Formats: sequence, C-alpha cells, structure tokens
Amino acid sequence: IPLILILDSITDIRNFGAIVRTAECAGVHAIVIPLKGAASINADAVKSSAGALNTMLICREKSIIQTITFLKQSGIQIVAATEKVEKSYYNIDFSLPTAIVLGSEDLGIHSSILENADYLVKIPLKGKIESLNVSVASGILLFEAIKQRQNL
Repeated sequence: IPLILILDSITDIRNFGAIVRTAECAGVHAIVIPLKGAASINADAVKSSAGALNTMLICREKSIIQTITFLKQSGIQIVAATEKVEKSYYNIDFSLPTAIVLGSEDLGIHSSILENADYLVKIPLKGKIESLNVSVASGILLFEAIKQRQNL
C-alpha cells in the first residue's frame, strides 16, 4: 500500500535530513519535493539523514500540484497537515494508499496545495506553542500510518 511524503518548500537541510531518516524508518516509498525551493541534497543533508538519503527515493517535481493530481487519479488520498483546521489526524484512514503533505515551518503549505488535498488535518497540541517542528510532525503522522497498517 503506497505511503508517500510530499514536502512543500522545506528548505532547512537538517529538518529535511531528519524527515528523510524518519521516512526511511517508517517504510515510506518515496518523498516528493519541488524542483525549486527545497533543501539541497548534499553531504550535510545525507549526514542529517543518517545515510537514509542514499537509499530513499526522492522525486524532484516541477509542479507539486500536477503531482498531486496524478497521485489522486492513481487512487492515492492526499492528507495535508496544517494547524489551521479542526480535524485531527486520528480521524484519517491511513490504511489506504496515502500521500502526506508537510509544509515549511514559516509558511506552511501553499494554499493551492491545500485546496487540492482530500483531507486537511492537524496534530492536536495542548501547550501554549502552536506548532511542532516539521520533522517531529512527520514522525507523528508517519508512525500513525504504520500503526494503522500493522494488521494488513
């Protein structure tokens, strides 16, 4: 069952590397990043990923929107994480073919991408700070997907 990660404008190399490491540990099939406006894939990124960049399939795409359209036509649900909604990620069926979209910490996910997602979800927070580090958020969402897929 496909599990894909789409990273919208994540430019911090350490965050990118940590996300790739987590994705590899979670069994993600591919990571999609934009051709422009994404972290460089260089020695620092490989180091931050603990070498996961050496084996993870990274797809650099000219248009994230066109990629999302193709994935949806292929039967993959698009789940975008944003703190600006009420629906919790607990309510998503990650046992289905899924692409999870994460955005940069400063700008979030571009509005055009949010408009094309099947589901907008948040990670419920109880403290005073309103958002998590994007690398941490990726781990929470990916391991929820693993939890739901364990008995399949």
